[in-house]
Amino acid sequence: MLRTRIAVSVAAAAAGLAVLTACSGAETAQPVIAPAAAGGTGGGQIANGQVGNAAPASNESKLVVADVANVGQVLTDQNGMTLYRFDKDTAKPPKSNCDGDCAKAWPPMLATGDVQVQGVDKNLVGKVTRSDGTEQITVGGWALYRYAKDTKAGDASGQGVGGAWYAANAKGGKAGQAAAEAGVVKLSASKIDGLGDAIVDQNGMTLYLFTKDTKKAKTSACNGDCAKTWPAVLSNNGKVELQGIDSKLLGSIKRADGTEQVTIGGWPVYTFAKDLKPGDANGMGVNGTWFVIEPNGCKVGTTPSTAANQAPADSGAGTSNSGSGGTTY
Repeated sequence: MLRTRIAVSVAAAAAGLAVLTACSGAETAQPVIAPAAAGGTGGGQIANGQVGNAAPASNESKLVVADVANVGQVLTDQNGMTLYRFDKDTAKPPKSNCDGDCAKAWPPMLATGDVQVQGVDKNLVGKVTRSDGTEQITVGGWALYRYAKDTKAGDASGQGVGGAWYAANAKGGKAGQAAAEAGVVKLSASKIDGLGDAIVDQNGMTLYLFTKDTKKAKTSACNGDCAKTWPAVLSNNGKVELQGIDSKLLGSIKRADGTEQVTIGGWPVYTFAKDLKPGDANGMGVNGTWFVIEPNGCKVGTTPSTAANQAPADSGAGTSNSGSGGTTY
């Protein structure tokens, strides 16, 4: 069962049903880094003053295992910057699928000379040729990246972004998964340029609703490939913290895979894999069935104050093939 820091009684939850009617749309389907513990594979000491995504001082790249607060042991580069892996890449065979604008937000860790390691099995380290001909370092077959929003050693603001980016561990796996699963999901009221009020998660990523779900549904209509494009916001053991959102709107459903998904105003909520950074809202209006969700549990633009001047929010949704078994969502 979901928990917030404010206890919600059954009566309050029933009262929350009245809040759902405020939507006019139809109900259609700051971490600190420390060296890893000494001994065994051990970790590295982060050099003072080496911050940002600067090029190495010498003609070499270095992989170091270090402890990052709230994430655990992660791979860092020679400057102490956290390194990440992308779920849309492949490890067998190694392949990077982050180019263009993606590579601006997530600069690849390129191989410059010999790759030195500290706390990493040298046999796991490799290289993959990118589409532009450059060579990118891999660990366990997974290509490694920095995150442009990380500004100093110890930052790990890319953890969990888009439901597809995670700090890498010494074997190329996802770091901090146990910590993430035990952590609190934080949903906050925010503002998105050009759209207005919206809900964002603890990473600042925009949240969406899917009109092929319904407020009374017991499960989500977005599974399989759909769920890869639109990762569900999971309750992480029932812990959800709200900021600027009425606790009466909070709920949950069981997904087809048995996980528990957060609902706001009765709508299951999702992130969008093509949103690369906080403030992105590239999923707004996709296929006429995906909409940014407001803090009151409505689709953006469907509050009573604005709905009178708009066509019904779900108009045209019946012509979309989103979530109906096709490959576009």
